[in-house]
Amino acid sequence: MDALVSEQWLSRAVDLLVRLVEAAGAVVIFTGAVTAFVWFLIAAVRRGGTERFVPVRLSLGRFLALGLEFQLASDILRTAIAPTLREIGELAAVAAIRTALNYFLAREIKEERTELERRTAEAVPDPADPSRVSR
Repeated sequence: MDALVSEQWLSRAVDLLVRLVEAAGAVVIFTGAVTAFVWFLIAAVRRGGTERFVPVRLSLGRFLALGLEFQLASDILRTAIAPTLREIGELAAVAAIRTALNYFLAREIKEERTELERRTAEAVPDPADPSRVSR
């Protein structure tokens, strides 16, 4: 009887933790979306090229990547107590999809950051550049 009560208590505790971690992931993604939307509006009002939106996309991408990590953590927690073979298979599929999403998101963030740094470097003249000497 004690083992059954312990298992039920553990199951409920893990279920609560899963819900908390899922909620944390949702809050992170929602916060990122709201923040990005506000920055998007500010960038749109200031008018300029599409390069003004790159930092907004980078920021949103970071929030999405972090939110996906929380969601993956909740999936792992969900299968922590006596998982069935089916649950392990589902976790593997979900983990693979989320890992792929995170990989491509991280790659895109890196590419955008590199492009943003390149544009910034082109916009700010190098004081050591000999071609800047005025005659």
